[in-house]
Amino acid sequence: MATVHQNSPGRETEQTLQELRGRLSGSLIEPQDPLYDDARAVWNGMVDVRPLAVARAGAVADIDAVLDAARRSGLALAVRGGGHNIAGHGTVKDGLVLDLGPLRRVKVDAGKGLVTVEPGATLADVDRATAEHGLAVPLGVISGTGVAGLTLGGGVGWLTRTYGLTLDNLDSADVVTAGGDHVHASSQKNSELFWGLRGGGGNFGVVSSFTFRAHPLPATPLGGNLFYRPQHWRNALMAVAAWTRNLPEAMNPIISFLVLPPEFGMGDEPWMVVGFAWASHDHQAGLNLVDQLRIQARPDEQEVGPTSWLDWQSAMDTVFPKGSRGYWKNVSFSRLDEEVVGVLLSFASELAWQGTGIDIHHLDGAFGRVPEGATAFPNRSARYWLNVYGFWRDPSEDERLTAFARRAYALMQPFSEHGEYVNFLGAELGQDADAALHAYGPEKYRRLVAIKNRYDPQNVFRYNHNILPTPA
Repeated sequence: MATVHQNSPGRETEQTLQELRGRLSGSLIEPQDPLYDDARAVWNGMVDVRPLAVARAGAVADIDAVLDAARRSGLALAVRGGGHNIAGHGTVKDGLVLDLGPLRRVKVDAGKGLVTVEPGATLADVDRATAEHGLAVPLGVISGTGVAGLTLGGGVGWLTRTYGLTLDNLDSADVVTAGGDHVHASSQKNSELFWGLRGGGGNFGVVSSFTFRAHPLPATPLGGNLFYRPQHWRNALMAVAAWTRNLPEAMNPIISFLVLPPEFGMGDEPWMVVGFAWASHDHQAGLNLVDQLRIQARPDEQEVGPTSWLDWQSAMDTVFPKGSRGYWKNVSFSRLDEEVVGVLLSFASELAWQGTGIDIHHLDGAFGRVPEGATAFPNRSARYWLNVYGFWRDPSEDERLTAFARRAYALMQPFSEHGEYVNFLGAELGQDADAALHAYGPEKYRRLVAIKNRYDPQNVFRYNHNILPTPA
């Protein structure tokens, strides 16, 4: 006898789905479809749910059709861009998924320095389009990440110190609200919605188009990785702490602890890796700066030199293959002294397996010059942001490796500052309201609630780190 995974839709729901099939320029993928299992999958393999249907958009107009169907049927709605969200919010059990993945066009206006991006585009789509013009939009570090989710939550990456977060470079956005209204949001028009979009996640509507400000970037910027074995971690991390005190904004370092996948050829031992991108045409100045660190902490291995931006942006893709099981925790902090280094190394030194990593993003620079209240992003004062991230395959490891992330998070709490980065935040089941309040802090959360009340009072867009509207 076949396993029954979910209830069949009722007559009214089936009628709604039938009408939706007729309206979509894309496709409606249902459980009987051979493409269904692929269509329902999100990046995090721990999220394994069966939606009633996946509406794969073929045009921006399909957003209206899907929202209308969700309103009339009362079906729960999940909105998916690139599908790389760690919390797995791009799908919903027995509900309707709006999959924007096919909408990936990128238009570059090099003269104005503006880049217009459809909501299903990935970092790779944008990078390919901008690189040929000698431009870049500050994005993340994995090329398969969706631009939409990255932007709405923040956007920390290899250009954060130089040009700020992805959301800091958002010039405007077109939004389809829960009620079906089409709204243009910018600093001049619907400015309060624009404030909320920059950090508030997908709580207020479906963004049908993003327009970003792009910046000059060499075709082959200077990049590199300095590798350290465990016996040298303490000295290297203290050297990094001193090195980052007065870094020029063109230097963007990320410190990582992990056992690298076999294709990196670094064996099965854990490494501390100081990766960096130098966003300047003056390579020699960047090399001189790196030499300052190499003198204080001589690396065991290194790779430093000019690199293709497209290659650099995709260098870590194999660490995060789709279907990996993942649970992430993050902490913002500003101290990197002997005490904090000791705590960091107390849990980093346990990493003897491939499947968990720790990143420390050094901030300041353009990121820190944005006023605290200018966007919904939760914290502009932190000098560092730590992310403990999982990417394992074996379900039997779920309990042990999620516990490791939670323990690392707890150990860092004495040094943590306010706020958490929602793009680095896993699904805290049953605690989403508390998670959002904690992430944004009470002042920003109240302002986000007011925006939610105006644009989504029925909480149609609730599969996210949810901003709860005020009950009617």
